[in-house]
Amino acid sequence: MPATMEEFPFAGQSDALDRIVAQSRPLVIRGLVAEWPVVAAARQSDKAFATMLAGFDNGTPVDALVMPAAEEGVIGYGADGTQFNFSHQRASVSQGLSKLLQLDERGAPGVAMQSAPIAACLPGFLEQHTVPFLGPRIEPRIWIGNRVTTPAHFDEYHNIACVVCGVRRFTLFPPEQIGNLYIGPLDYAPTGAAISVARLDRLDDPRYPRLRTALEHAVVADLEPGDAIYIPPMWWHHVASLNKLNALVNYWWKQSHGQGLVPQTRIGGLLHAILLYRSLPEAEREAWRVLFDHYVFGADDPGAHIPPERRGWLGELDTEQSIRLLEAIRRYL
Repeated sequence: MPATMEEFPFAGQSDALDRIVAQSRPLVIRGLVAEWPVVAAARQSDKAFATMLAGFDNGTPVDALVMPAAEEGVIGYGADGTQFNFSHQRASVSQGLSKLLQLDERGAPGVAMQSAPIAACLPGFLEQHTVPFLGPRIEPRIWIGNRVTTPAHFDEYHNIACVVCGVRRFTLFPPEQIGNLYIGPLDYAPTGAAISVARLDRLDDPRYPRLRTALEHAVVADLEPGDAIYIPPMWWHHVASLNKLNALVNYWWKQSHGQGLVPQTRIGGLLHAILLYRSLPEAEREAWRVLFDHYVFGADDPGAHIPPERRGWLGELDTEQSIRLLEAIRRYL
């Protein structure tokens, strides 16, 4: 049902990142990190990959999720939806790799070493493994596990994710499909980001009839070692690891927009809006929606008819204007 994801033909272009981001949609970048030493090792065997990666390990413990075999490797909630279906453990990358290599695939628990900062746990890795068009200020993270699935979730960041061992299937949904993905609690999410509670491999589940509609708007790609994917901000992505041993290195960053004081996350604005507007009567809520569309989300410039020197917060938000705006927000709290 999902369409095949488009591909970006990377051939060393100096402006590749700008061209990728400008398309504002998911793109596969085949062979982007095909020359990485760990990718060459992964093509030899899981053991060769694990041995090379362990050679960079400085012993720093990283977070790992461990799920009972009955959960089929799908990160999420237990049967009653009130508890997570995994436990947290701490181990070094070497210890995690050793455990994964020893597991028998039949009846094995799901194991996922999550979002470990490479500079902290595998510092030597950075010298030999770089992405040509990403600067050193964008620090990568590594994700290692067996046949684990992370249900659909979104990030506020631009994301380049590089598969370095195993095969991963990415299924991506545009932001407007949120209503068809059956997203779980905002305040009780397994890995920090709210996730879909509907499983893509159980389309006949009567609790989630609109999931098929979401898939009609999705794009999908299988990435092998050396391949990469660009995921734009706010796109929902479902990631399934398809082999006994899988590893991915990803790079998150935010574009700079103007010179204002931009917070690290905009989720706070969403939560504040839920508190302020969600419980209003329908007519009032609709009036506020119109106001937000006019001042925040609309395509027209709400200050175009005002002299530039009097546009204030409707003009360009430089640092001075941002500080004034923050002071006003505090007065209203």
